Amino acid sequence: MDRTEFIEKLQRSLAGGLDSALVAENVRYYQEYIDSEMRKGRSEREVMEQLGDPRLLARSIIEANKRAGESYGSNREYDEEMTAGSYNMEDDGEKADGRVIRMPGWLIMLIITVVVLLIIGVATALLSFLAPVIFVVLAAILVVKVVQIISGR
Repeated sequence: MDRTEFIEKLQRSLAGGLDSALVAENVRYYQEYIDSEMRKGRSEREVMEQLGDPRLLARSIIEANKRAGESYGSNREYDEEMTAGSYNMEDDGEKADGRVIRMPGWLIMLIITVVVLLIIGVATALLSFLAPVIFVVLAAILVVKVVQIISGR
């Protein structure tokens, strides 16, 4: 990935999670950082490899701004892309393979609600299936107790 593609992906990824001023500030920072590193003699490719995936970088920036209370909107494009696959991240030369799945809160709540309703449905079905048996057993116990009381035991 070249510098232009990196900056474009970073800008698109930041756009859904930050206001335009913060997006511009972060894009400008990374443009200046890339220029600075290249003036030091590093190749564009080295700098791009060091920075990694711009979508992951954008997510880190958005999360940091959320913690600082400066977040706006949501980053649907990033979330959708994260649910579709896994990414390799390099940290000081060590590779780590992992799968990260991001789901919106409403979807998690929907899944939890469906699971709870299924559990309630299964419990209700079991009770309705066992109810006749339970009633017969309880009636038999009641009859035995009444007979015992009448016979004076």
